[in-house]
Amino acid sequence: MGWLLSLGYLTVVVAIVIGTERRKHQVQHGSCSYTFILPEVEQCPSPGNFRVSKSLQRDSPMHPDAAQTEKKLENLESATENNTLWLQKLENYIQENLRSEMVVEMQRNAINTQTATMLEIGTNLLSQSAEHTRKLTNVETQVLNQTSRLEIQLLEYSLSTKRLEKQLLQQTQEVSHLNDKKQQRFTALEARHSQELQAIQQEKHQLQELLDRQGRTVTVLERQLVASTRNSTMLQHQQATLSETLQQLLAMIGQCNEITSLSKVKTVIFRDCADIYKYGITENGIYNIHLSNNTQTVKVFCDMKTRGGGWTVLQHRFNGSMDFHRNWKDYKTGFGDPTGEHWLGNDVIHLLTKSRDYTLQVQLEDGDGSQAYSQYDNFYIDGEEKKYSVHAEGFSGTAGRISSLTHSGTMFSTKDQDNDRCSCKCAQMASGGWWFEACGPSNLNGIYHTGISSVMRYNGVKWYYWKGPNSIITKTTMMIRPVEFFK
Repeated sequence: MGWLLSLGYLTVVVAIVIGTERRKHQVQHGSCSYTFILPEVEQCPSPGNFRVSKSLQRDSPMHPDAAQTEKKLENLESATENNTLWLQKLENYIQENLRSEMVVEMQRNAINTQTATMLEIGTNLLSQSAEHTRKLTNVETQVLNQTSRLEIQLLEYSLSTKRLEKQLLQQTQEVSHLNDKKQQRFTALEARHSQELQAIQQEKHQLQELLDRQGRTVTVLERQLVASTRNSTMLQHQQATLSETLQQLLAMIGQCNEITSLSKVKTVIFRDCADIYKYGITENGIYNIHLSNNTQTVKVFCDMKTRGGGWTVLQHRFNGSMDFHRNWKDYKTGFGDPTGEHWLGNDVIHLLTKSRDYTLQVQLEDGDGSQAYSQYDNFYIDGEEKKYSVHAEGFSGTAGRISSLTHSGTMFSTKDQDNDRCSCKCAQMASGGWWFEACGPSNLNGIYHTGISSVMRYNGVKWYYWKGPNSIITKTTMMIRPVEFFK
């Protein structure tokens, strides 16, 4: 900017020198234009410096105004030369100053260009920084919002946790209070239980003593019962002897009668207990019967009291004194004493039931003294060639709504002859000899159990549809009577 100040200063000086009448002179230098105001010739400082050209004097006549005009022209030329000199100096000065100023200006322009570029780059960087800052601000805003929500949730959780802690504390206090009450109650109950236990122990001792006395009494009663049984057996033997004696007496009396009457007495035989009952003998006991188409005499026990009497007993159990887990031969011929526990024999049962139509009745009694019966209107068994297959129809009675006896046609099985329809050998597993189909719902010849138990026993005496598999049956009787007994 120094050359501009110098140029202005020179311009002011020229303007002072030139005077009032001025003339514009313009100088073009590159892209810059400079205008100078030049003074008129009349204001030249000294006329002595003005020289009149000889050529003008020759060409023009001397006129008073001509001299003055020539003088003006000379002054003008002088001023023009002076101005030209000044202009040349000024131009030189300007060029010298402008060259250095142009270099400085170019450097400044380069610097300004670089500065502008850097400013533009900086502006772009600032714009990008502003965009990134805006994005970061948005992210920060989102983070702050999320943080605020999390803080709110944490605050809510904290409040909930405090409430829960308060509730937990209250519940803990209540539990502690309840525990105290429970402990007090438990202590009272424990003391009460201890007292009751002592009382129960005392009662137990008393009951034990009573049980011991009852056991001794039962032993005495059993002994008396055995003695009574023996006496009863003796009485039955005596009754049988008297019956035989009576028959002999009847025969002897018949000999004194007519011959027709004698032959009639000799034809009277007893096929079963029903015939004996109809003959007029109505007392329970052991009697002789004659099997049809057989000269063999068989001793049987006759029940003359139950449901009209006339029953021939096939099987009887009441104390477990007889072992019923026997082989085929024993069940074929029979075993035991008719006055006690016994099995009449499959051969005898077959010959009896083959001779006429019989009704079967099964009498049952459990450990509680409850009694029931099952009756079959038509009953018989086949011979040994058909494995003593059973046939029973027309069920009725109180020992269950349906029959516990196996289906008709089922063969008899023992431990040494398996004729059932099960691969498990029911006679071995369930014990005894019976009409096992597939270990079926009944077995009156199983193991004799006593006492009360909730354990299911597959090998015990059972009649399933009476009281289920857990019942303990203590007394059984199988007996038959002719269908036409009351006809």
